[in-house]
Amino acid sequence: MGATASKVLPFEDALSTATPVRGYIHVPQNPSGGGLVLTHGAGTNCNAPLFISVASALCETGLTVLRCDLPFRQLRPHGPPRSDQHRDQEGLRRALEALRAQPNVDAGVFLGGHSYGGRQGSLLAASAPGLADALLLLSYPLHPPKSPHQVRTAHFPELRMPAFFVHGTRDGFGTIDEMASAANLIPARTQLLPVESAGHELLSVRNREVLPKKIASAFTRFIERKAPKITL
Repeated sequence: MGATASKVLPFEDALSTATPVRGYIHVPQNPSGGGLVLTHGAGTNCNAPLFISVASALCETGLTVLRCDLPFRQLRPHGPPRSDQHRDQEGLRRALEALRAQPNVDAGVFLGGHSYGGRQGSLLAASAPGLADALLLLSYPLHPPKSPHQVRTAHFPELRMPAFFVHGTRDGFGTIDEMASAANLIPARTQLLPVESAGHELLSVRNREVLPKKIASAFTRFIERKAPKITL
């Protein structure tokens, strides 16, 4: 996959009967056939710099990327989610369906998210193993800060697709060693990309020019490798 120019278009799935799929779609000039749904954490939206830059970098590899607002954010412009987890997971399910319907997407479809968005994506994927071909988990919130025993990994053994983690070495939601141990609970291929000196938000003034391309390059190599057979 070589670098290509792309275009970014507003996106809304008006056919949804519940909260619509709403955001932006990054369309590569030379699509690879793959697609990725990318969504945000509890304190931001799909227009945060991290998602724009990572979506753009992934699109340059040939992926069609749909970055979208979760239902809770569409209903509440500010503030964290309340009791929205099931609704947000259904929103991700509809986003994957909308992405699969795009004319340039006829190969693998992947699900990615930052923090809360990544966790909801992983929960959805654990309950519906064939829904996505791989996960991209940015700053997975392994546990609340200063509460390392409240781990959020009960569903990890149910994940049957490859999972690629990106995690800052200064992330209060989990250390690199904790994330590596947690990834071992997943009975499929995993990879962990540590980001030196980064906190939970990952992107900083120091790394904003190189990190999105680094993530895109590493994730592209990850999904292009053939996954080993899982023994149940």
